[in-house]
Amino acid sequence: MTIAIGDKLPDVKLIKATESGPEPVQSADFFAGRKVALFSVPGAFTPTCSAKHLPGFVDKAADLKASGIDEIACTAVNDAFVMGAWGKASGSSDVTMLSDGNGDFVKAIDLVMDGTGFGMGHRGKRFSMVVNDGVVEQLNVEAPGAFEVSSADYMLGQL
Repeated sequence: MTIAIGDKLPDVKLIKATESGPEPVQSADFFAGRKVALFSVPGAFTPTCSAKHLPGFVDKAADLKASGIDEIACTAVNDAFVMGAWGKASGSSDVTMLSDGNGDFVKAIDLVMDGTGFGMGHRGKRFSMVVNDGVVEQLNVEAPGAFEVSSADYMLGQL
């Protein structure tokens, strides 16, 4: 069943991209006790993700934090090395890059995208959510091929 507003996020292992290399983190620990703006992209370095989605959260980081967000995180079904490189390339020190390399997180919340027709395998759908102490407060899932409701600007309007 797809995650919904009011649901607690499942506890799965993600990999945090850090300066010293990949660092395992349990999602329950990562989201505990704070308000997190989480957004998911189908893939690092892909066109819409690199030109609009990530840059929007980088540009609006101060506004999101001024609106009560403690941390901004990006996840994708890519490995931690790719997520780390994408974070460095985008200048996104305000965005924590979380690798969902095996797709465990998107499977657990039932937001998997089938990209096999494009040679991408199974990825996460494009979405954003506000998570408060592990509970989903806002959830914005894009229609296939769209970029309308998962942007930083849209999220700011919800805060």
